Amino acid sequence: MENAILVGLITPQQPEERTKEYLDELAFLADTRDIRPVKRFVQRVACPDTNTYVGSGKIVEIRDYIISKQDTEDAIDLVIFDDELSPRQIRNIERDLNWRDNPKDRHEIRVMDRTILILEIFLQRAQTSYAKTQVELAHLQYMLPRLTRMWSHLDRQRGGGGTNRGTGETQIEADRRIIGQRIALLKDDLQKIDRQMATQRQNRGKMVRVALIGYTNVGKSTLMNVLSKSEVFAENKLFATLDTTVRKMTIENLPFLLCDTVGFIRKLPHHLVESFKSTLDEVREADLLVHVVDISHPNFEEQYEVVNKTISELLKGNDLPSIVVFNKIDAFTYTPKDEDDLTPATRANKSLEELEQDWQTRLGEDCLFISAKNKDNIDTLKSLMYERIKAIHIQRYPYNDFLFEKFEN
Repeated sequence: MENAILVGLITPQQPEERTKEYLDELAFLADTRDIRPVKRFVQRVACPDTNTYVGSGKIVEIRDYIISKQDTEDAIDLVIFDDELSPRQIRNIERDLNWRDNPKDRHEIRVMDRTILILEIFLQRAQTSYAKTQVELAHLQYMLPRLTRMWSHLDRQRGGGGTNRGTGETQIEADRRIIGQRIALLKDDLQKIDRQMATQRQNRGKMVRVALIGYTNVGKSTLMNVLSKSEVFAENKLFATLDTTVRKMTIENLPFLLCDTVGFIRKLPHHLVESFKSTLDEVREADLLVHVVDISHPNFEEQYEVVNKTISELLKGNDLPSIVVFNKIDAFTYTPKDEDDLTPATRANKSLEELEQDWQTRLGEDCLFISAKNKDNIDTLKSLMYERIKAIHIQRYPYNDFLFEKFEN
């Protein structure tokens, strides 16, 4: 397992508490990638430095820490930054962190950003050929403009035999051409798969489609297993599942399709959003969304808004009927306010009952609090889904309305 330093910024737009939460999530991402975070560095700035993300003094501080940990069990292998870095920033940071007075003391430190960390997790977890194709395309598109930093070893090569080629130029250009050709091939493969998946969706007929959406690691796959009695892979790690799973379900007399989709996350790489277009088409073509929220997370409200914003962009402003399911009530905890404390209650001070009242006031009957793990309130959720799906079904097939009356009577 590799050891890593995590680096984040406190800015006017991103206060200290939020930066701490982002770094907690970055640590969770690192753990998912089998990387052990051993130290965090945070700097308060007006905006990221265009050359090195953090200031030069902070870079020296990070480098000194790396040197101090050499030849120990906490020796640092890489430094991970919480935002996407430009090719220029990566090049400058690697140069500064790997600088040594004595070349013999040189210890190569790799630099990663949040984007490449997420991409590597996707590469690690992709199972089907479709998911692997999508992730490889996103990975190559991200790496192409950053390719020059991968060929520092070519500095030792020189053109010979009367050539006037620059240092390593031929190899870099050849590699860019190879990657460009690979990207074109993958795009062509995805277009073919997109057409196949569109045909599959058409072949499902006009059955009502319900899509489970939500932030990563909120329990969508666990809920899918409970509702459909299937065996979708579920694990307490980010992006446990990447492939869309579709199951035919029946509640009482009403059949419909239930699909589990890839989870969302803050700062989701735009290359991934584009590559996973067909996977997200399951959301676009859904008739009902079930938005799963982890009520036990300290900042579940922000996760809720991240998903809503992403879905709104996917649907281009078109609203779909939705049910908000607050999951993991079994893991919910809070700190009661002191009776003498007159300041307004925060999320950390509100009980589950108070949060339930707040959200039911905002969303009406379209929200529910459950535990997929313990199967609490699952029957209530099924009943609510039944009512919503039935309304959609009757609107689509009005001549079947009497059948529901017959079954219910």
